[in-house]
Amino acid sequence: MMIASNFYLKVQQFDKFCSFELSWGGGQNIGVTLAYPENLTALYQEWQQIYLRFYNTQLRGKVEEIGSFIAPNVDWHAHLVQSEAQLLYEFHHWLRSVELYEIRAVIAQVTKNSDNPYIDIFLTCNSLELARFPWEVWEMGTEFALDSSKIRIVRTPLNRRETVNTNAYHARKARILVILGDESGLDFKTEKASVSSLKSLAEITFIGWQPHGSITELKTKIVQEIASKVGWDILFFAGHSNETNLTGGEFGIAPNTALLISEIEESLTIAKSRGLQVAIFNSCKGLSIANKLIDLGLSQVAIMREPIHNRVAEEFFLQFVQALAEYKDVHESLLAASKYLKLEKNFTYPSAYLIPSLFRHPEATLFSLKPFGVKQFLKSLKPNRQEAIALTIILLISLLLPVQNFLLQRRLLAQAIYRQLTNQAGKPTPPPVLLVEIDEESIIKAKISNPKPLERTYLASIVDKLAANQARVVGIDYLLDRPQEQSDLILTNSIQAAVSAPQPTWFVFSATYNRKGKWLQTLPNIASLNWSLQGEIEIRPAYMELFSMDDLQSEAWQFSSLLTLAEQLQQIPNSPQPKLDSKIDFLQQINNFLKEGNKSHQTILSSPRAHVQPVTALSYWLGQMWMHPIVDFSVPPNQIYHSIPAWQLLENQAIPQSLQQQIVIIVPGGYDEAGITQDGEDNFKNSDLPLAIEYWRYQENPLNTNRILTGGEYHAYMVHHLLKQRLVIPIPDFWMVGIAILLGKTIYLLGQRKQFSVLQWLILLSMITGLYGLVSLQIYIGATAILLPWFFPSIALWSYVLPNIFKRKTHV
Repeated sequence: MMIASNFYLKVQQFDKFCSFELSWGGGQNIGVTLAYPENLTALYQEWQQIYLRFYNTQLRGKVEEIGSFIAPNVDWHAHLVQSEAQLLYEFHHWLRSVELYEIRAVIAQVTKNSDNPYIDIFLTCNSLELARFPWEVWEMGTEFALDSSKIRIVRTPLNRRETVNTNAYHARKARILVILGDESGLDFKTEKASVSSLKSLAEITFIGWQPHGSITELKTKIVQEIASKVGWDILFFAGHSNETNLTGGEFGIAPNTALLISEIEESLTIAKSRGLQVAIFNSCKGLSIANKLIDLGLSQVAIMREPIHNRVAEEFFLQFVQALAEYKDVHESLLAASKYLKLEKNFTYPSAYLIPSLFRHPEATLFSLKPFGVKQFLKSLKPNRQEAIALTIILLISLLLPVQNFLLQRRLLAQAIYRQLTNQAGKPTPPPVLLVEIDEESIIKAKISNPKPLERTYLASIVDKLAANQARVVGIDYLLDRPQEQSDLILTNSIQAAVSAPQPTWFVFSATYNRKGKWLQTLPNIASLNWSLQGEIEIRPAYMELFSMDDLQSEAWQFSSLLTLAEQLQQIPNSPQPKLDSKIDFLQQINNFLKEGNKSHQTILSSPRAHVQPVTALSYWLGQMWMHPIVDFSVPPNQIYHSIPAWQLLENQAIPQSLQQQIVIIVPGGYDEAGITQDGEDNFKNSDLPLAIEYWRYQENPLNTNRILTGGEYHAYMVHHLLKQRLVIPIPDFWMVGIAILLGKTIYLLGQRKQFSVLQWLILLSMITGLYGLVSLQIYIGATAILLPWFFPSIALWSYVLPNIFKRKTHV
């Protein structure tokens, strides 16, 4: 259950009686009436006269005639101590009246059960006579064996505005405007030095009267400076001041010259709108000044209720500033300075501790200086226990590869939808890959009883047809590692004829490792090393197959990489033909060719993204896929490949006119036996079918029931990405979660003083995560081709900010 931390006490005097009305929580209140002691006013007036006689010189305000100077034969110090004791005794005796017991008991009970460091009682008095009493020393917790220092009296005007500028946080140093009044008879060196000691925490501007200066110019300067566009957090005044009946008080700015609060009202209102929160008047008789400033919307005003001696003002302000420099709030600083006057300086400055008061708007958060600088900011980002637990859970979950793949599939689906909605799916141009699919119908038409292994003569007929149509690069996605006697010879003759043609065809054959780690490749009589390349056909679902960091020393290149490289070399005039003794020789030929003045013709080898980077290699060791390019299924299949059943090719049906400009791959077309070690291994279906592919198929034909993505289609996507150098780099969730946490903490720290409602925070967080999501969707599609994760960073941001918001609301 939430326990109220604030009380509101209204004290009103009616003739010889006073009413006390206490309210708290959700509309709870107590009201009592008791007699006002007739001698309390007399005791106060007597104490006030003795106080003024003791401090009768260098007062920061005008006072009525107080008689002659201190007579040498009168101990005014002793008189003041005795008068203070009599006043406080009668004042406390009145406040301990039986009529007020219930009020004191309620406050004590709440204080006892509350975990809050302080219970604030906002006091309102309906007359200056009541307001002049030292309510701050009311020790109501004593009779209940409570620490009275936990209960704080803070004043607030009877009439105040409902809205207030509540400690708007700025990512900058605090700004303090210091106005020094008429220096006649006063010395502000101590206060200047005290304020200047805050230079590491605040930007300080001094303004004040100069001898022989123009009074009009000084007034104008003060008014303009208060309303300055730079904005202030604290307004400090030192000098003479006094109460006035209708103008809210006055403060001296030059000899025999004062500014009325009403004269700077407009400037103060502007300053308040630009961030001014605190006013400190280290001057005399500031009750009417405080009431007026709070009414104008300032959140906190510290004043002296009585005339104050110059040296007392200096001592008080020095302690006040030192407390502020320790990052205590305004109220704690005022109490610390008052306590210092009582405990350390009471013999020197008796009764001085009774004079300071803080006025505050009940809705305002107490102002305090904040540590400034990178070091302090980083320190503030340190997570608390709850945040550390949430951080650990999110980071650990984000490292799970199944979770990453689950989110990746849904992100690619979102990207596909975004492409279509924003008309960025691509124009209908001939795709770079042609898939010749040996599907179920082709097998039946060819009367092949068992397609595993596939008849080499059937492959030979396809090769002949492709050569006849002048295909320039052909990949065979079948592992030809076991002999088929006469069939091998037929296939070999077909391949040699295609290689020897006036427009030669380059071939890339399939190879892979078996479970024992042995390299399985096409039979030498079919794929002689002096005219063919062989590439690894095993794929890593969802991720691209890349070149190793040291390409020349890598034994196995990927099938899709070799197809792409062969196509790019075909486009370069006088490029080296694939006649070599080993793959290393072939690479050396390519490198030499590019060094000999052909650097304008760059191949996929030139793309850093196509190579395994050190950070990615490190992530493998950690069981991660950091910054490993993905297969981008958000691109529609019709932009990647065109497919034709093998039987249609053999019957000269629907052969693309762009075949000579395409990479052709002969692939299994989804029949059940397709695979190397087990049937169906080549087919990705059901849960393995990418959601984006399913989406594109539905968009093309809602009646399409094809639930298979073949290995050949995977190779086509990889060839397309390499050929177009369209390699999407995923930024690790782990990294972005860390950034989101820093952002979340920063947002909360920057906005914690705005006092947004829960609804406003929800709207802000929704806007941030929504905008980030849109930006990340577009960055993905753009030239940068970066995948910024959305789900985990958004969860991290919300989990960091929301608990702090709700926790804060329960303590209001």
